[in-house]
Amino acid sequence: MTHVSSHPPHGQSPLRTVQVLGGGSAGSSAHVRSLASGLAARGVRVTVCAPSEAERTYGFTDVGARHVPVARSGDPGSVAALRIACADADLVHAHGLHAALRAALALSGRHTPLVVTWHTRAQAEGARAHLLRLLERRVARAAAVVLATSSDLVDRARSRGARDARLSAVAIPAPRKAVEHGDPDRLRHKARAELGATERPLLMAVGSLDRHRGYGTLLDAARAWRDLDPVPLLVIAGEGPLRTVLQGRVEDEELPVRLLGRRDDVSELLPAADLVLLSSGWESRSVLAQEALRAGVPLVATAVGGIPELVGDAAELVPYADPGALAAAVVRLLGDPARRELLRERGVRQAAGWPTEDETVAQVLSVYDELTEVRPLV
Repeated sequence: MTHVSSHPPHGQSPLRTVQVLGGGSAGSSAHVRSLASGLAARGVRVTVCAPSEAERTYGFTDVGARHVPVARSGDPGSVAALRIACADADLVHAHGLHAALRAALALSGRHTPLVVTWHTRAQAEGARAHLLRLLERRVARAAAVVLATSSDLVDRARSRGARDARLSAVAIPAPRKAVEHGDPDRLRHKARAELGATERPLLMAVGSLDRHRGYGTLLDAARAWRDLDPVPLLVIAGEGPLRTVLQGRVEDEELPVRLLGRRDDVSELLPAADLVLLSSGWESRSVLAQEALRAGVPLVATAVGGIPELVGDAAELVPYADPGALAAAVVRLLGDPARRELLRERGVRQAAGWPTEDETVAQVLSVYDELTEVRPLV
């Protein structure tokens, strides 16, 4: 890895950056906290513009950043607040499309470089899809550099007119909540007992209960493995607008599924699972996929977006919205301990090749150095 200096040359002021978050998804917010920590440790001045609730959850000031409260994108005063916060910045880095649009508006008439990270791809249909394309085009053309977290997002940014789009793999930070230490088998048994799967296979999915997560397909597939003995239990950790619909299906169809709601101990529950299931219609660098492979839990995932390049041969990949293929993969793996063990080994090996937080920060800082060149003397 190329070494990046932690301190500016003698007589030169520290680099002043502003990180902009919109609504702040869990992935982008955790990344900004990690980035703020690494940049501050290298002598960079970091201001994070984000809603107050993001600061309370992620503690940007705890890692050396300054926090400026900026309301979510719907607030008419957010652009004006951003313009003030960015007045003395050498560079502005926005995370997500809506944050990037507001940053571009706030920088209007200024020559401050704008870096944009595309963490994910927004889902829209009809008229909203047209508006989304316009938004993507506006953001792509405003950015000096677009950093995209998967190859298909790099291609998308280029197709929208980005002058410079690069692949920038984002490391998932270590869990902020300390993982309980102790005998792994005892902790696994404890978690399985809590979830109601001491004598049956445990399948786990994690993510907001939204349409693009493909949970309808998961429930369709669950019908197929009801015939197994013992019957596997699928638990889904997450909350969202589809909860009532999904819970209704579970009850009406008597499916072996439990909706756990929002959990803050997913990193402790995952090792208890026999399989992790990812049924989304699109993902970039799925946090769930990364956590599963790191924990050595076999993964069955849809072959969409950045998933194939992320997991390589370390997971069972199935087509999106194909409950038959998903159910068949689950049944096959539950009946093949040797295949599960092979996937565990491959998963740990694959995860070892992903970038560390330090490498992610170094790559971003090298982009900053390209764009800022010589800064004014102190």
